Amino acid sequence: MGIKAYRPITPAQRQKTTEDYDQITTNKPMKSLLAAKKQRAGKNNQGRITVRHRGGGVKRHYRIISYNLPKGLTLTVEEIEYDPNRSARIARVKDQNGTYYYVLADTKMTRGTTFKTCEEEVEDSNRLPLENIPVGTFVYAIELTPGRGAQMVRAAGASAQLMAKEDGYATLRMPSGEVRKVLATCEASIGTVSNLQHQNVKIGSAGRRRRKGIRPTVRGVVMNATDHPHGGGDGGRHGSGKAPRTPWGQLTLGYRTRHNKKTNKMIVRSRHEGKRK
Repeated sequence: MGIKAYRPITPAQRQKTTEDYDQITTNKPMKSLLAAKKQRAGKNNQGRITVRHRGGGVKRHYRIISYNLPKGLTLTVEEIEYDPNRSARIARVKDQNGTYYYVLADTKMTRGTTFKTCEEEVEDSNRLPLENIPVGTFVYAIELTPGRGAQMVRAAGASAQLMAKEDGYATLRMPSGEVRKVLATCEASIGTVSNLQHQNVKIGSAGRRRRKGIRPTVRGVVMNATDHPHGGGDGGRHGSGKAPRTPWGQLTLGYRTRHNKKTNKMIVRSRHEGKRK
């Protein structure tokens, strides 16, 4: 897997890079595992913007991903596919009964490889409870609540490391650097999510960004005072003397916004602690 650069025959292509798509084995998704995806466009039914910087973009079908597979399955990878709705690749798999599923693909999955949803068999790509996975193993697609399905570590190239197991909890070091506890009965898959080079892709042109459904962003300091707390002024030096704020006046950049006291006890080490001097 690598990054593909282009000959600069246009100004945009001088910077543009794409993924090489070497892992993908088919361009045709399975029709029975597709769903319609409504275009929300960032506006409500009155035409008012409810989500800023969103709208337009190419039409996409949603791929129905199975985050909570039944126990006791032996699954064979039939195809590795591109999914326009996520950064990772997805795998079309078939169980021993002939049923097809879409799952997140990891770096070890290729056409023909097999893996299991089991209780104790520790192999690449297998899905099993954290309590039966050895300490030090890298895992992805982790449950937060037993039986609810994977909710954490699903992005391209992501993995969490199992650090310890005690008192019915597993301690994980997340991709963000946060160290947190999860019930040891929660399930996870062994390995690292596919498409490691995703973070290194350069968009290169404004048009490519628009086709992804992302509209332009304008800085607050260049707006009028009526539109943003940073706006206004006589055209001189901008931004000095004001604490950074959102368009609605909420403090930002370093201001804490997490208020979930119920789960504070699960966080052993905040992701911010390593950045403090």
